Amino acid sequence: MDIKDQLNLIKKGIEELITEEELIDKIKRKKVIRVKAGFDPTAPDLHLGHTVLIQKLKHFQDCGHEVYFLIGDFTGMIGDPTGKSETRKALTEEEVKKNAETYKEQIFKILDEKKTKIVFNSEWLGKLTAVDIVKLCSKYTVARMLERDDFANRYKNNIPISIHEFLYPLFQGYDSVAINADIELGGTDQKFNLLVGRHLQRYYDQEPQCILTMPILEGLDGKQKMSKSLGNYVGINEPPNDMYGKLMSISDDLMIRYYELLSDISYDDFIKLKEGIKNGTIHPMEAKKKLAFEIVARFHGYSKAKEAEEFFVRVFSKKDIPDEIPTAEITIHEDKIWICQLLKDLKMCSSNSEARRLIKQGALKINGETVKDENFEIEKGFEGIIKLGKKRIKKVIVK
Repeated sequence: MDIKDQLNLIKKGIEELITEEELIDKIKRKKVIRVKAGFDPTAPDLHLGHTVLIQKLKHFQDCGHEVYFLIGDFTGMIGDPTGKSETRKALTEEEVKKNAETYKEQIFKILDEKKTKIVFNSEWLGKLTAVDIVKLCSKYTVARMLERDDFANRYKNNIPISIHEFLYPLFQGYDSVAINADIELGGTDQKFNLLVGRHLQRYYDQEPQCILTMPILEGLDGKQKMSKSLGNYVGINEPPNDMYGKLMSISDDLMIRYYELLSDISYDDFIKLKEGIKNGTIHPMEAKKKLAFEIVARFHGYSKAKEAEEFFVRVFSKKDIPDEIPTAEITIHEDKIWICQLLKDLKMCSSNSEARRLIKQGALKINGETVKDENFEIEKGFEGIIKLGKKRIKKVIVK
């Protein structure tokens, strides 16, 4: 792949590249560059938000470069203070090891295992002596550390900052030294840490790494970052039908965003897709189906994606489903909620009596199944599509 095509793919969906000129020079001189991204195994399961960086690593692999998937088993036991208003709880060694194993299983649903080097930063950080750590600390100042927004805000508001939290960006930066990385990838919230790596490499007589930051992926609501705690996520281990259905519920604008950050679609085809939707030559629903199919197939295989697609078509006839399914979240205080009350709370009907009447008529469908029991109850934790009549349809989350 020539430099132009590589850059088109590499820059697809990115937030910032420091610097493009340096990256071009590295590729021209070295042909194959070392690409690093670090992941602290803080939770056992990944969702699509986590895969944005992994997908970008895949793009570098497609360009022929060497990918280092760094599992922060050592730094995970410190706890990344990025964006935290208080000291983060450190994980135990057992938690880190358990989560790290699940990461290894999940990432190869995206990355080419033969072209990926998995490294654990305990391999070098665990061998540093007290003298080594003191020397490392001498290469960065407290003033520079306090330039970071989260540290600056905590210091200003007299919120404690533990000394070990200052070590985190230094250790992450030292990871780049240990690997001799040519470029490091991270989310926009990781920019400070990535710059520390660039800074430290100079002290260790290495060529400073380039930095590429990726946006934080919005969740299904299109507003807040994808998060399990917010209930707006798509887990990569979710059942195929659930994954497909969730992706079909997103807005058209968010679909474009997901194509840009999650899809394997080429840069040229992505531009054609955006233009086609804008000028009306490509129907958003068809584009959304292709995106949902691609992502389900990536994590569950082609046959399961085909089954999920057929299930969706079977459940929602083309004439009945809107291009965008609104999402509604309902918080309940008991373990269950009466279906008539839920429909009323969702403003899908005006009263309990109307809900009873429509249910008796067979107008209610929950995840494609007709429900005629007017005493039916929905349990807390429910997540699915509720349809009442031909036009009233919502993606519902009951918390």
